Amino acid sequence: MGSARTRWIFAGQLGPLFDDGGPMMIVEARSVFGRRPMHRAKAHLLLSAMRHRAAELGDRVEFHQVNTYAEVIEGRDDLEVIDPTSWSARRFVRRHGIEVLPSRGFVTSEQEFAEWAGARGDARLLLEDFYRSVRERTGILMRGPEPEGGRWNFDHDNRYPPPKNAATLGLPAPWWPEEHEIDDEVRRDLDRWQAEGSVTLVGDDGPRRFAATAAEAARCLDDFVESRLGDFGPFEDAMLTGDWTMSHSLLSAPMNLGLIDPREVIDRVVAEYHAGRAPLASVEGFTRQIAGWRDYVWHLYWHLGESYPTRSNALDAHAPLPEVFRTLDADAIESNCLHETIDGMRRHGWAHHIQRLMVLGNWSLQHGYDPVALSDWFIDMFVDGTPWVMPVNVIGMSQHADGGVVATKPYAAGGAYISKMSDYCGGCRFDPKVRLGDNACPFTAGYWAFLDRTEPVLRGNHRMAQPLAGLRRLSDRDAVVDQEARRESW
Repeated sequence: MGSARTRWIFAGQLGPLFDDGGPMMIVEARSVFGRRPMHRAKAHLLLSAMRHRAAELGDRVEFHQVNTYAEVIEGRDDLEVIDPTSWSARRFVRRHGIEVLPSRGFVTSEQEFAEWAGARGDARLLLEDFYRSVRERTGILMRGPEPEGGRWNFDHDNRYPPPKNAATLGLPAPWWPEEHEIDDEVRRDLDRWQAEGSVTLVGDDGPRRFAATAAEAARCLDDFVESRLGDFGPFEDAMLTGDWTMSHSLLSAPMNLGLIDPREVIDRVVAEYHAGRAPLASVEGFTRQIAGWRDYVWHLYWHLGESYPTRSNALDAHAPLPEVFRTLDADAIESNCLHETIDGMRRHGWAHHIQRLMVLGNWSLQHGYDPVALSDWFIDMFVDGTPWVMPVNVIGMSQHADGGVVATKPYAAGGAYISKMSDYCGGCRFDPKVRLGDNACPFTAGYWAFLDRTEPVLRGNHRMAQPLAGLRRLSDRDAVVDQEARRESW
């Protein structure tokens, strides 16, 4: 049914799921791109997706290219919105009296999450419990009351290191979108805005690698299902220098733009399992990332409140982000794992979840970077970075800054984990087995220095008892801590 009101759609609402057939409005506000430095690939993708959608909608859309939203919104009383995806956007639309419809674009509604959370009383809002409740309610990967395959979680089967001596996983190259005139126009505008000083852009302006339309997102899903789904499970945590995509779907950005319905993605992948074309461990692992983690992070963004980032600094982390992070200057980084991850970010505005958690996040945790600054950096430097997706991922999961609301212990690890799960350590000038001396691995030594710094806070965490006992047995503890305090090359 059409609507008498004009629907204002935001940059996270650009697909068919947010279109009920009535008149539409898209506002491209340049001020959004000038708030903080942003990765050029992200700015390009956002602008390209909005302009492609405006072109698709044709006469049905008002498309405004302005400096601020207020220029278009002031004095309008004919607008409606599907509840937008950030605290600031929600405040803006309510302040202007715009009619608000319930949010969309997730497997579960905000009301369903509120009911689930409310029924738990004082119990922790654990991901695993939420994920099970979603599957029970939706029937995804269920056989009656029982989970498909007799287990809820196949994580144990999905932790393979990369194949030995492999340069890549050996999978076909992903399907890449073909750039259009709209992309050329976006590139010219970004060049002009940067020259004028109204935006600060970081990173490369390579060819666009992420879907900007619903049709491209559907093609991206087809390609993942045909080429990489089978290998996704076993190798989802693996890292290789010569293979930046590995077996990942590259769907997070188009999903966060609203170009493809996450339930549609899950149903397609589950159908592959039922047709005998994909292993259950891969299908379950992929489903858990979307119906489990993605929905969970979305709901916790609202549940934990707008002040969650600023009130969360349990480990007293206040160090500023290093210049090489802010400029994505991989050439100044000597350790292969960080060099490769930052270089991939520079080139693509993307890294997969283990690079984010166990390389970037682990490093930042060890060095006490300010968690809010780090979360903002993740929002700005990743093509799939949004204000709702990063606080729980970065401040909670990665930095343990909330003291255990999201994760029961810090995700800190030495170089041994990176050595096991990647080929990064082979040619590195640092040795993951060494914690003291010129070739001491910054991650291995940094791990012990981190435990030394945070021991007073973590002493009461039973999951940290074993690592902290190891710290107390370390004969060269003081020397390692002193070395890391003085470290200049990493």
